[in-house]
Amino acid sequence: MGNQFDQLEKQLEKEDWPSLYLFKFIAPSDNKKIAMVTSIFNENSDINMRPSKKGTYTSISVKEVMMSAENVIKVYKKAAKIKGVIII
Repeated sequence: MGNQFDQLEKQLEKEDWPSLYLFKFIAPSDNKKIAMVTSIFNENSDINMRPSKKGTYTSISVKEVMMSAENVIKVYKKAAKIKGVIII
């Protein structure tokens, strides 16, 4: 049985690891939700946030050196558990 990340993992496995990877999320502009997303990463991660025009949502971009495709998928799985967060 596959999951929503199988195809992405196959694509990522073709890359050379470790590598700098850009994660992108859209979260409701709720401090708790934003904190939940950013807490997945460490203090060395390059995190950029930008609110939408109406301020309803916040775009979160994170650059981090990842060691493997498997590690990237682990991050996405953690983020997918946060209600209202969209992975892009």
